[in-house]
Amino acid sequence: MTATEGPSSERDQAGEPPEDREGPAGSRGGDTVAAVVRQWRAVHPGLDTAPMEVIGRINRCAALLQQAEDAPLRRAGLSRPEFDLLGALRRTGHELTPGELARETFSSGAAVTKRVKQLTERGLVERRGDARDRRVAHLRLTDAGRDLVDGILPAQLAYEAAALSGMDAPEQGELAALLGELLGQLEGRLGGLRT
Repeated sequence: MTATEGPSSERDQAGEPPEDREGPAGSRGGDTVAAVVRQWRAVHPGLDTAPMEVIGRINRCAALLQQAEDAPLRRAGLSRPEFDLLGALRRTGHELTPGELARETFSSGAAVTKRVKQLTERGLVERRGDARDRRVAHLRLTDAGRDLVDGILPAQLAYEAAALSGMDAPEQGELAALLGELLGQLEGRLGGLRT
């Protein structure tokens, strides 16, 4: 999106700046990012804030969902990255090396090593050395790890459904498609940059 296609063109089409129009919830620019955008526009009136309005909201939504005290993952003492690691081991149905887990969870090798250590100490993951190469480890869920994933996944999905309940099914589908398109583009351009 170019600067001319950003907020200023919206003002021309609707007759008022986008932050002054009512949002989906009926609030007038009531989310946190809208306030940040207004502040930046006051400091830099010609700045195209359209990217911030998308990326900022994605980041803010992710942070709120991960910090929510009532989230099943938090109640189980798991972070989202830890659950993603456990989930990768469960859904693939076979042992994975740390490198394979890093690719599956879009994480760095160092982050996977740290999470595996913590999950192993909790008795959720176990390591098996490779008979031919002692530097390679094979990771799998313990019975407790599998039971935890199977027990928590329905509750986590119900929690996420409740978080999205303000949007109807077509809106959720449209948002999922748009985010999928963005993710595909970013993975294509930035996916090779992870370490």
